[in-house]
Amino acid sequence: MNPVETQAGLPPRETGGDDGFETRAIEVLVSLRRIIRAVDIHSRRLFNLFQITVPQLMCLTALAQGGPMNLKSLSATVNLGQSTVNGIIDRLEARGLVRRERGEKDRRHVFVNATAAAADVVRQASPLLLQERLAAELRSLPAREQDAIAASLERIVEMMGAAHLDASPLLFSREGIDQNPR
Repeated sequence: MNPVETQAGLPPRETGGDDGFETRAIEVLVSLRRIIRAVDIHSRRLFNLFQITVPQLMCLTALAQGGPMNLKSLSATVNLGQSTVNGIIDRLEARGLVRRERGEKDRRHVFVNATAAAADVVRQASPLLLQERLAAELRSLPAREQDAIAASLERIVEMMGAAHLDASPLLFSREGIDQNPR
């Protein structure tokens, strides 16, 4: 039995041409699809209400809370690649939500600053971190089970060849929105 299965308290998985393996593979894929759909539903609701994407809101929130930042600092704050953040900032700047400003001491440095309109968007979106519920649920689990979940998800990321992808740990939803998809 694999250590992750042991930690998670899963029954032993037989190897070979076993139909149980196929059933488990399907269960894993269905679970992954549900996770993806839940994030997608929240993202679409945010866009439909505020015409802003989750990564855009993450950048705006970071700027509104942390003040002006250069692209490198902003990228690190939201845990996205610098080229990704640069594109996001281009789109936000075109909408008047951020502006780029040269440094006063060194004109070669460029800082991104949220505008008053951005503060309004962040305030109106009332972003609640979607992961708060998940974090609370995870905290209620024994440490061994938390470790097993983390190890299993990391292994899935590796199996999918997705370890190199940019991903922020933050997911946003809107307070007061019906959380149940129709």
